[in-house]
Amino acid sequence: MGNKKYSGVIIPTVTPLTASFALDVTALEKMFAHFYAHDALPFILGTTGEAASFSIAFKINFLQEAGKLKKPNTLLYAGISSNCIEESIALAAAAKDAGVDVVVATIPNYYALTEEQTIHYFESLANASALPLIIYNIPATTHVSLSLNVIDTLSKHPNIVGCKDSERSDERLAQSLHLWKDRKDFSFFVGWAARSAPALLAGADGIIPSTGNVVASIYKKMIDAVTNGDKNTAQAMQVLSDNAGAVYQEGKTLGQSLWALKTLMHHYQLCAPYVQAPLLPMHANEAAVLIQNFEKINFNS
Repeated sequence: MGNKKYSGVIIPTVTPLTASFALDVTALEKMFAHFYAHDALPFILGTTGEAASFSIAFKINFLQEAGKLKKPNTLLYAGISSNCIEESIALAAAAKDAGVDVVVATIPNYYALTEEQTIHYFESLANASALPLIIYNIPATTHVSLSLNVIDTLSKHPNIVGCKDSERSDERLAQSLHLWKDRKDFSFFVGWAARSAPALLAGADGIIPSTGNVVASIYKKMIDAVTNGDKNTAQAMQVLSDNAGAVYQEGKTLGQSLWALKTLMHHYQLCAPYVQAPLLPMHANEAAVLIQNFEKINFNS
């Protein structure tokens, strides 16, 4: 792990909502304080943030409120993904105005795109974006796996500064590290939480773990351990991460796991458990079991 500008622990921030499904700014302030206390940075309006479910007006308001809460001399990441490139460009402009530092985008996922079309899309977005762009590969939601050749071609663009990869493939992870770990002008983030410590130890620039929303502390310990060459502690933090993730993810769809994550955050007084339509809350008895299982994990080990 190097000292690139875009690196470290980035938390894919949940979107805190009030009972009327407005942005809960008070909760957002608590969440950001939690991240900053553990040297983690926010990435708003991503998958964990239910970004695909919110209007442009809601997103712009979120960008503005997040910008007000940004800690001085830190970076704020924001998603601008859309099937409409004009919306993504407009969100990038609004993000810059709000004080965001770098934007993140997936491939549009309605039409199947050729590699040529994919390259043209991201180059067009990067050319028009008011901020540096990170490419986000997440086949679980886009149903498209961006080839490493495509991403590597795009990595040469002066306004494309990194890649977040959430695809679950050890071979792909190894190839990605080989391609980019030594690039000074391009950062590689791992969005596959189960490989956080191994990837960092192998040279990844950063990790983007959703579990950090509720326990950011274990990822600070992980990063510090990797920096200090302490593989045992890094691997111990990976076990904690795996155990925590299993509590709210196993046996659930992605959407159900987001409710479960917010439910845990509610238990720790970070935000309410409301999720945006089309997602729905699960039953109260499931919340009780979830919290009980999470509290069995000793995060101080």
